[in-house]
Amino acid sequence: MANRFFDKFRLLHEKEEATVIIDNIDKGVEFKGTNLWILIFAIFIASLGLNVNSTAVVIGAMLISPLMGPIMGIGLSVGINDLSLLRKSMYNYLVAIFTALATSTIFFLISPLNDAHSEILARTSPTIYDVLIALFGGLAGILATGSKQKGNVIPGVAIATALMPPLCTAGYGLATLQFYYFIGAFYLFIINTVFIALATFVTVRLLHLPYRQLPDKNADTKAKQIIWAIVIITLLPSLYFGYDIVIQDKFTKRANLFIETQANFPNDYLLNKKIDAKNKLITLTFGGQEIPEKQVVLLKNKLKLFDLQNASLEVHQGFAYLEATNSKDDEQIKQLNLILKSKQAQVEQLQGRLDSTSDLQKTAVRIYSELKVQFPDLVTAAISHSGLVTGEQTIQQVLIVVLNFSKNKNLQEKKKIEDWIKVRLQQNDIDVIFRKTD
Repeated sequence: MANRFFDKFRLLHEKEEATVIIDNIDKGVEFKGTNLWILIFAIFIASLGLNVNSTAVVIGAMLISPLMGPIMGIGLSVGINDLSLLRKSMYNYLVAIFTALATSTIFFLISPLNDAHSEILARTSPTIYDVLIALFGGLAGILATGSKQKGNVIPGVAIATALMPPLCTAGYGLATLQFYYFIGAFYLFIINTVFIALATFVTVRLLHLPYRQLPDKNADTKAKQIIWAIVIITLLPSLYFGYDIVIQDKFTKRANLFIETQANFPNDYLLNKKIDAKNKLITLTFGGQEIPEKQVVLLKNKLKLFDLQNASLEVHQGFAYLEATNSKDDEQIKQLNLILKSKQAQVEQLQGRLDSTSDLQKTAVRIYSELKVQFPDLVTAAISHSGLVTGEQTIQQVLIVVLNFSKNKNLQEKKKIEDWIKVRLQQNDIDVIFRKTD
C-alpha cells in the first residue's frame, strides 16, 4: 500500500525523451525575428500596465513574454555540460535584457505619466519570498517541459516568476533617473534568473539527462563551486530584505494597536494616521480642541508599553496643523476639513437628540405634577416621540402621552384630560393612552 502511494510521486515514467526536452528548450533560447518582436511588444504592454497601474495588463504581458527560454537554456546547458548551448543562451539572455531595458526606458521617457504606482513599487524591494517563488516556479517549469503531460503549467510559471515587470520597472528607474528603482527591480530580475536556472540545473540532473560532453572532474567541481557562489551571493541580500519586511510588519501591527487603544482624547477626533515602519515614525493628525502638551508627552511615554520605544511620534492638531502646511496639499486639507465637519455634524445631531430627550423628560415631570393636583389617582406619566406608520411608510411624527391611573376613567374624563394636554403642550398631534394600574 505504501509503495503504491509513493509511486504517485515518481517522475521517470512520465519523462519525455531526452532529445525532445533538449530540443524544446533549445528552440526557445534564441531571440531573433518573431521572438524578438514578441519580446518588444510584451515589454510595451507590461510598461503600459505599470504606467496605468493595471494588474490585468501586466499579467497579459507576462503570458506572451518569451523570456523564460534563455534562462532555462542556461540551466540546461550547465546540467548537461553543453558549452555551445551555454554560450548561445548567455548571448540571447543579454540581448533580451538590453532590448527590454531599452524598450521600457524609451516608453517611460515619452510617457506623460511618471508616478510610481503600486505595481511599480512592488518590484523595487525583493525579498527571500521572491527567491522561493522563482525557485518553485522554475521547478514547475522544467518539470512541465520534461514531462509528456505538459498541461498549462508554463503560462502559470510565466505569471508566478514575473520576469517581465522587473525589467520594465528597471527601465522606469533609468528613464526617471531614480536609480533606487533600477537597482531594486534589476536585482529582482537577477533573483528570478539565478533561481529559475538553478531549478532547471537541479531537475536536469535528477532526470538524468545525458551529458553532451563528459565533464572534466576538476572543471566540473570548479563549475559547481561557481554556481553555488552565485546562488549564495544572490540569496543573501534577499534574506536581509525579507527579515526587514517582517520587522516592518510587526512595527505596523504594534503601531495600529497603540493608536486604537491609546490615541483617544476627549473632544478630539483622529482625522488621519500615517505609519512609516521603515523610518519608525508615527504621525497622527487630530481635529477638535487643542490637546494639552502634557497629554501629548504622556501619550509618547506609552510607546514603550507597546515595544515602540525606538519609534518617533508626531502629533498634529486640527486647523493649526492645516494652516501650517501653507496649502502644500490642498486636496488633503479639503478631505480633512470634510471629515472634521462630518464629525461635528454627527456630534450636533447626537446633542440635539439628547436635548430633545431631556426636554421631554422635563415636560413629563410638569405634566405629571399638574395632573396629579387635578387627579390624585394618577400614578405615572410618560411622554415620547414616535412615527405614525401605515404599512411600510411613516406618515408623520406624533407625540405619545401615556398616563397610568389607579382607577378607570370614563369617556368624559378622558376627553377633558386629552384636551387639557393639547392646550398645555400647544400641539394637536398628540395621542393620549390611558392605563389602569393594578
